[in-house]
Amino acid sequence: MAKKKKLPLAYKPIGFILGWTSGTLAGMAFQKTWKAIRHEDDAPDALDRDRRWGEILLAAAVQGAIFAVVRSAVDRAGATAIERSTGVWPAGEKGGRD
Repeated sequence: MAKKKKLPLAYKPIGFILGWTSGTLAGMAFQKTWKAIRHEDDAPDALDRDRRWGEILLAAAVQGAIFAVVRSAVDRAGATAIERSTGVWPAGEKGGRD
């Protein structure tokens, strides 16, 4: 029983690394996706005066969706690997960080 209580704390550094990795992967995926959608190297920034609302909101929606999917996939893969190696799921009863 003590092992189950200690693992989520021990998982925190691994979760941090996985989060950083997922952010990097999501950023690269978003850049490629944006280039495929709009044929532009850079997505519009919310404060870019020369861009329209539709462009800004499209970029934000695509970026948000990609980040959420990549983060979930990396978190799930990490949790599954921890469970396989230790026999304990790394999150408490409530689930993950959300």
